Amino acid sequence: MEEAVKKKWLPWVLWGLAALLAFWLGIRVGRAYYDRKVPNFTGVYEFYVRPGMEPSAVVDTLLKSGVVRKPGSLRRVLKPLKSMQVGHYTVDAKSSSKYVSRMLANGWQSPVNLTLSGTIRTPQVLARKIGNQMLVDSAAVADFALSADSLARYGVTPALLFTMIIPDTYQMIWTDSVSDIFDRFKKEADAYWTPARQELARNQGLSPLQVSILASIVDGESQYVPEQPTIAGVYLNRLRTGMPLQADPTVAFCFGYSLTRVLRSHLNVDSPYNTYRYAGLPPGPISCPPKNCLEAVLYAQNHNYLFFCADPSFNGTHRFAATLAEHNANADAYRRALNERQKR
Repeated sequence: MEEAVKKKWLPWVLWGLAALLAFWLGIRVGRAYYDRKVPNFTGVYEFYVRPGMEPSAVVDTLLKSGVVRKPGSLRRVLKPLKSMQVGHYTVDAKSSSKYVSRMLANGWQSPVNLTLSGTIRTPQVLARKIGNQMLVDSAAVADFALSADSLARYGVTPALLFTMIIPDTYQMIWTDSVSDIFDRFKKEADAYWTPARQELARNQGLSPLQVSILASIVDGESQYVPEQPTIAGVYLNRLRTGMPLQADPTVAFCFGYSLTRVLRSHLNVDSPYNTYRYAGLPPGPISCPPKNCLEAVLYAQNHNYLFFCADPSFNGTHRFAATLAEHNANADAYRRALNERQKR
């Protein structure tokens, strides 16, 4: 009797076990399919894997992003990873969990924007801007920028560094080395100096290097872009007549930009960058000139002005003059306005 009962239930037990096994396999297959093929993110999210970062920390970062559909899928796939490549990564609505795993294991980085903007007067400022946006250490960037040996490959010296760097936004890989970054700067600077722009420089009686030097002075004189071609024209007129440039920004450069105001007592500083004491262009740029200043020199306004001084309205513009008498009148008006302003 018992034997008959066992025979009766055995098929049901086997069927039950088979069903459980099939169910378990179905879950495994379904999960594997989902992990590999089904997008697990609702939108775009950028994140960084920094040196020494544990995989669990990366998972936590992604989970906190709010774009993960199924956290379990992401945990399953990333848990076996022993290490992840340092870098900047992006997931989007097409990314599966398995793709993210492969991306992190193989270092499939997405580019970052390295933006050079604002006033860049020294290699140290340049280094800080790069170090704040890239993985490289700013001190290493500064050392490279100040090293004659490092810059020799680009055909420039530290004094001419800013002739090969044009402020712009560059798409880079976050983990690029210092030399990779400067290679890119050189490549883009070479690309900027097309035959057409070189011809424009020649029309002004300048080389591309000299355009950069003069553009840095224009940058120091005025941030008002519409006026920069006029200022460039003044300095070109002075160069052509043999008149000293007498540019205050070059004197400020001699004092490491520590001056709040350039006074007569500062004009005698003995430096080849002092354009009050030495005629012609200084031996190198006094800052990293932006494109608008380079264009101001290449497309300098053709006029007969030899002088300019700040407008007494203090609106950031200048008054221009062709004669010293006109200039002195403009300068007196500015000094009177300045004295009145200081009395308030």
